[in-house]
Amino acid sequence: MFLKHAGNGRVVEVLGLSDLFNPAHAQLAGRYHVGEELQDPEKFAKSELVFLSGEALPRCWLDRHYRDHELHRSG
Repeated sequence: MFLKHAGNGRVVEVLGLSDLFNPAHAQLAGRYHVGEELQDPEKFAKSELVFLSGEALPRCWLDRHYRDHELHRSG
């Protein structure tokens, strides 16, 4: 999967989708997708990544407490 680094606009290839989807993980392994040679893997903060369209990542991928308010409301 490819995302974009919000700070510099460069395309990032995500190397571990499980880290992307897990809201308990604040970082993921990826590499910049530039040129013809593969770049070395790096750690990227998920908070700095967006979809290629510029749309933010879903909150459920970033915030492990995104549904806590529902627990408090139903109790």
